[in-house]
Amino acid sequence: MNINLGHTSHSGIKRDHNEDTYGIDLEHGLFLVADGMGGHDHGEIASALARDHILSSIKNKTPIKQAILNANQEIINNSMEKPGDLPMGTTIALMQIKKNSYDCAWVGDSRIYKFSNNELIPISSDHSYVQELVDQELITASQARSHPHRNVVTQALGVTDNSEIKVSLSNGKIKAGDKFLLCSDGLTEEVDDKKIAEIMNKPLSPKEIGDQLLIQALNNGGSDNITSIIIEFD
Repeated sequence: MNINLGHTSHSGIKRDHNEDTYGIDLEHGLFLVADGMGGHDHGEIASALARDHILSSIKNKTPIKQAILNANQEIINNSMEKPGDLPMGTTIALMQIKKNSYDCAWVGDSRIYKFSNNELIPISSDHSYVQELVDQELITASQARSHPHRNVVTQALGVTDNSEIKVSLSNGKIKAGDKFLLCSDGLTEEVDDKKIAEIMNKPLSPKEIGDQLLIQALNNGGSDNITSIIIEFD
């Protein structure tokens, strides 16, 4: 199958710089989004370290989970050398394509979606305080969107020791017509799943879909950095 690709990253309206980053390695079928933690020092350094270390490690045959754990330790080590009271941190969402299948991994609340048969299917599940409340049926998914602690993540690279960090994994099959979205929470904070599905269902190129999602997020407030990768399989 052929791949059509779109990607975009924007600082948003209310942030003065962009701590998100993304990486693409078509030769090895790798796609990655990382969201540096804005409440911590050097978030843009953490996301860049995660991107470079993980892509390089997987390219050199390191398994995905181990590559993420190694990147986590690399960020922790670098954080100790930086000034500031708080460690730098980043979320990560990663997808690797192999023939007609995919492997995904994530830490934090950057997300991965599959759009197939006119349906938006979440692949990832947030490592966040509100997601834990939803999983325990203490609040609804709708209530989570407006919860005052909705941006509190429970896992992140650089702030969680390797002995305690949770790297979530998922895999599946790909068929012609499938689309995938990797994005930072700056998109999903402003654009709900229903609207994302509506935009991804339009007869647009991946680049146009990414632009539409970005415009929607900015129009809805643009409160955070906004990054997305859209992959379509012909």
